[in-house]
Amino acid sequence: MPKHPHPTQPPTQPTQAEDRQTRRLTAGVAVFKWIFVLALLRMFATPASKDFFDEELLPSPTWEWSLCALTPGLLIWLARSPEDWKALAGERSLLRIALTFYLLYALAFAIAQDAWVLWIAVAASLAGFAGIRHLNLKERASAA
Repeated sequence: MPKHPHPTQPPTQPTQAEDRQTRRLTAGVAVFKWIFVLALLRMFATPASKDFFDEELLPSPTWEWSLCALTPGLLIWLARSPEDWKALAGERSLLRIALTFYLLYALAFAIAQDAWVLWIAVAASLAGFAGIRHLNLKERASAA
């Protein structure tokens, strides 16, 4: 996106570093969305296999859920500058939905199944919410 250094000057072309950061951010959003879709499919695979085959072919997610729960936080970390966070304005709702989903599943099953590895997902989700709050406050402060 061309920048306007001064209202009377023509827009400048993005630098190579800005272009690279934009590509990284776009790739990060795509990876985040794919992993979220795969996590949803993985979560529903266990009950579906029991319904279709009368036996549980896959156990409930544990360690892979913790890995999936790390991706929103990584995307938030990747977009830690105010300009990048502003570019993610359209994805913030999906980030909150994914973090809530990861948090609720991980918390419920960490307590019910006594799966300690799911506490990593709980911590990652809470860190993601803290990151969103921090970047929103940072954006608000830079706008003022």
